[in-house]
Amino acid sequence: MAEQDVIDLLVAQHGRIRDLFDEVEQAPVENVGEAFDRLTRMLSVHETAEEEIVHPYARRKLDNGQGVVADRLAEENKAKRLLLDLHKAGVDDPRFWDGLAELRTFVTVHARGEERYEFPRLRANTSTVERRAMAAAVRAAESLAPVRPHPGTESAAMNMLMGTPLALMDRAREMIRKALGKR
Repeated sequence: MAEQDVIDLLVAQHGRIRDLFDEVEQAPVENVGEAFDRLTRMLSVHETAEEEIVHPYARRKLDNGQGVVADRLAEENKAKRLLLDLHKAGVDDPRFWDGLAELRTFVTVHARGEERYEFPRLRANTSTVERRAMAAAVRAAESLAPVRPHPGTESAAMNMLMGTPLALMDRAREMIRKALGKR
């Protein structure tokens, strides 16, 4: 895989997340669940990697990094809670579409906050080598990240402590559901 700047990687993932929201909204009724699962997986691994790699680095490198990151973590917790509520209710719940619209708005505002307040300052205060190393670390973290939302694990320490066991449970649950022919 070619070397990549972590900020470019994350901004591209924000675009992919927007595309996945579109996919859910435009999916035929029988495919909404599968499309929503793809969105959930992407959001979950993306946020976990940011929480483990990017936010701790920003906290250390940026003036008022603690404040910038605290705002992003609060947003991530809220988005995880919304996503978890949607999963618990299911795509057939009459409130699903309103909840999805709320989640989309919240995720969009969150991504805009990162792109406006965190990423430009991170780019200005890090070297190309640092950003490439962070991109590699983000990809590694994503490969081990939970694929379902787990509110309350927004810190790097909680992700390191709970992330791998949660990821294993999530992935085992997915395999069992697939084997049983369930979503």
